Amino acid sequence: MGGGEVSHSDQRRGLMLVLSSPSGAGKTTLSRMLIERVPSLRMSVSVTTRAKRPGEVDGRDYYFVDESRFKAMAQGDDLLEWAEVFNHRYGTPRAAVEAALAKGEDVLFDIDWQGTQKLREKAGKDVVSVFILPPSAADLEKRLHTRAQDSDEVIRTRMSRAAHEMSHWAEYDYVVINHDVEAAFAEVAAILRAERLKRERRTGLTDFVRALQRQLEG
Repeated sequence: MGGGEVSHSDQRRGLMLVLSSPSGAGKTTLSRMLIERVPSLRMSVSVTTRAKRPGEVDGRDYYFVDESRFKAMAQGDDLLEWAEVFNHRYGTPRAAVEAALAKGEDVLFDIDWQGTQKLREKAGKDVVSVFILPPSAADLEKRLHTRAQDSDEVIRTRMSRAAHEMSHWAEYDYVVINHDVEAAFAEVAAILRAERLKRERRTGLTDFVRALQRQLEG
């Protein structure tokens, strides 16, 4: 019987991990925790037409472009998806994502249900989608007030929009209720671990199994 260790069994294609939620339900916090704690996971940097906020860096937080540049990217099929949110446009540049997936790196997306639908249309099985829900309406409102970023009128608008956004929960592969951010993080991390092990993503398995069979038969 042949000896030696069979290699390359861990080769795989990367995946697109999508987190969506109503504003204030915790997806931004969870995204930051995932990037900080999970190896081989990078954040997708969106292109946007909105103005840069204090502390934001072009190319790190977003790629900030004007309307004409955004339109040219959309028409040139340079975006995997794009959507208009609160009168501003956001989109996902195609080239960087496809290069990462080919190298076996996973890409994290913080996008809404519209973007998720469009991403799935173009990327299919590369997409793993997770919808984050707040434990209650009162909790969501409390979180929005705690952030102290918006006026009462904007918060009321976000609460109203949240009801519409939640109506799309059943379109997602997984749903996580964010009672506690550490517990929610553990659930999303478990989803990612399991999805990384899916047979169809593990591009090195065919060669691994064939080599193992040859060893057993030799």
